Amino acid sequence: MGDPIRYGIIGSGMMGLEHILNIALFDDAVLTAAADPFPKSRERALKVAGHELELYEDYRDLLAKAPVDAVVVCTPNFTHADVLADVFQTDVHVLVEKPLCTTVADCRRVEEAAARHPGVVWVGMEYRYMPPITRLVEEARAGTAGRLHMVSIREHRFPFLKKVGDWNRFARNTGGTLVEKCCHFFDLMNLILQDRPVRVIASGAQDVNHLDESYAGETPDILDNAYVIVDYAGGTRALLDLCMFAEGSRNEQEICVVGDAGKLECFVPESTLVVGRRHPKSVATETIEVEERALKAGFHHGSTYYEHLHFQHAIRTGAAPAVDATAGLWAVAVGQAAEQSIAEGRPVALRELGVGDLG
Repeated sequence: MGDPIRYGIIGSGMMGLEHILNIALFDDAVLTAAADPFPKSRERALKVAGHELELYEDYRDLLAKAPVDAVVVCTPNFTHADVLADVFQTDVHVLVEKPLCTTVADCRRVEEAAARHPGVVWVGMEYRYMPPITRLVEEARAGTAGRLHMVSIREHRFPFLKKVGDWNRFARNTGGTLVEKCCHFFDLMNLILQDRPVRVIASGAQDVNHLDESYAGETPDILDNAYVIVDYAGGTRALLDLCMFAEGSRNEQEICVVGDAGKLECFVPESTLVVGRRHPKSVATETIEVEERALKAGFHHGSTYYEHLHFQHAIRTGAAPAVDATAGLWAVAVGQAAEQSIAEGRPVALRELGVGDLG
């Protein structure tokens, strides 16, 4: 296995702590350092790690001084572009949490810099690694549903949690809900359909959540529900149904893929895959097992563990990242187009955002 991969965590809030818990599950990886400007966050990182760490207030000191081979960037969305610019002055490998950045323009700059970076640059689209979703993608790639025509994704869940400094209450900091939260789902649509999105039309609003909150006299402006339709260059289409005041749901995520030969569905956290075939008609349900230790090490159905497994494989073998900066850019582009579609009440072509002249 070689020497352990030495990790540093940049940003030890909720997601940073989840990465710490998952790194601890690997015998051939070790957390050596953490950086966060808030003392309580550094203290939590030390407590969760359960062993000595080099702690830094400024992540740039970590990059300059800490014994690390790879860093995980878990800072607020609007800081990613600047943090990555500093990471790219080193040769360390990096896993940056989603979204890659809050705007297409910043994502473009990161994409260009990532292409020159000697280390692995991996975007944290961990929903790809939820085992039921992984199985659905495998079946879609294997042709089980035939030629694909439609993808629909429903996320009905709880409201956004509070973050340090309440930065996630404002679209200017997050990119907006459809970038911040839903880049995961647009990435899955792109992955499943293996095509480029060309047009987005969306309807959404802030109807329930955070309306009674005020921060320095400002009311939060983040959407809490939306429908988003995405058209693809090859003629396929996808739909997102998002509701963030739907705690009373049996499943948080439901994904459906339909082709000319059948239908694939998966459900999380139920952790089931349903395969339906047209001729002869049949429907079969399979329970997808997830390692218990992975389930206990976070809030994303074990996916963070499997994401690190693949990230480490790329580091050790020199393989290309499975989720590169280009994938991160396209996911943000669809989210930004959806936010713009809602704001302006019209369809938005992706070429308007400068991400290709497709259709």
